Amino acid sequence: MAGPWRPSRSHRPGVRLLVCTALAVAFACAHPETRREPPEAVEREAPRHGRLQTGVASFYGGEFEGRRTASGAIYRSRRMTCAHRTLPFGTVLRVTDVETRKSVVVEVNDRGPYAKGRIVDLSMAAAQKLGILDRGLARVTVEVVR
Repeated sequence: MAGPWRPSRSHRPGVRLLVCTALAVAFACAHPETRREPPEAVEREAPRHGRLQTGVASFYGGEFEGRRTASGAIYRSRRMTCAHRTLPFGTVLRVTDVETRKSVVVEVNDRGPYAKGRIVDLSMAAAQKLGILDRGLARVTVEVVR
């Protein structure tokens, strides 16, 4: 008498499809063409003292309080921090409002902003010191300090 019936490999096409799909996704994610930096990101190399970028700054607020940033640090809206797409975590920046000439010094501890045309997302404290809380956005220059 024969033992219990077991499906042969030819009876399991779903498993083969799943494995092929997983491999295709893994290879696609590893392909350099799929990981292009946004065109607005000017910094491509290690930051140099005095390096400048000009663009739009925004800020992120209280809804992120207590959450982890991309660097692993806890977001605190009262700290002078920011998010930048490409600069290494710990880079110190001077952000200057082009219109008012006010400036703040912040440390990069997160990634972003992801909105088109923006170059830096400031913490609430940095945005308040810069005077952009009411406006929401500001044209700024970003300079690497350290």
